Amino acid sequence: MLNASPENEGERLDKLLSEQLEDVSRTQAARLIEQGNVTVNAKPAAKNYKCRAGDVIGVIVPEPVPLEVTAEDIPLDIVYEDNDLLVVNKPKGMVVHPAAGNYSGTLVNALLHHCGSSLSGINGVLRPGIVHRIDKDTSGLLIVAKNDRAHAGLAAQIKAHSFERAYECVAHGNIKEDSFTISQPIGRNPKDRKKMAVTYKNSKPAVTHIAVLKRYGKFTHLRCTLETGRTHQIRVHLSYIGHPIAGDEVYGPKKPVKGLNGQCLHAKHIGFTHPITGKWLEFESELPEYFTQFLDKLEKTGFKP
Repeated sequence: MLNASPENEGERLDKLLSEQLEDVSRTQAARLIEQGNVTVNAKPAAKNYKCRAGDVIGVIVPEPVPLEVTAEDIPLDIVYEDNDLLVVNKPKGMVVHPAAGNYSGTLVNALLHHCGSSLSGINGVLRPGIVHRIDKDTSGLLIVAKNDRAHAGLAAQIKAHSFERAYECVAHGNIKEDSFTISQPIGRNPKDRKKMAVTYKNSKPAVTHIAVLKRYGKFTHLRCTLETGRTHQIRVHLSYIGHPIAGDEVYGPKKPVKGLNGQCLHAKHIGFTHPITGKWLEFESELPEYFTQFLDKLEKTGFKP
């Protein structure tokens, strides 16, 4: 169920749905309405309906036709594994799960080969075992659940903000504060639904704690600790304060940064309570070669990459 807020007063229903439902375009929203899959205040909705504050909107999104995801013998960098979960170190450039344009070569394809049927099914056939995600061009640590009980326990920790996640990145600009917190809500960019943005409309709270590790003149090496886990959170928050991540062509300058292919962002630390044993576990990942090479370049070139 969705609720129309005063900010949605007069907004077309298909537009509101495309803003609030992930991976649903305005065209798809209109089709859902035409197919009778959307109600407003328990009555079938019209495509051209304009929302009123307080409207209760019901949506039925039909299950997509399941795709056959095949197991592929792709090497995995496994940091930890037991009967209930595993922690993998995802390389930069690898997509986490199959989606349009990426039906093979994903982490899920590799996991199916390694684990077989021993993966949680909570997130469906396209995302077996996947509890949380990191972007294609972000490297680093990711937890995979082998059964539904472990998955539910890990997901509950993420929701309760007791799941530790810390990243390292290199951001544009000379950030003067040694440490600070960005607390700004994040939602779909109203002008480009493929992107996220700091917005107060149809958004969720987002909190990122920042600590400076080293300054390189026009760039700054940072450690970013997540209190919440919104899509593209670190990338959006740093862009919002005028210090986008180096190499991030979505939220930063369109001009490429030499030596980088995509954002310089690495999921370095995770900490969580094992969902079955109750034991606290922490893992730390070494910075990958692309990241250390970029830092070396900043050191050697007088901070002018």
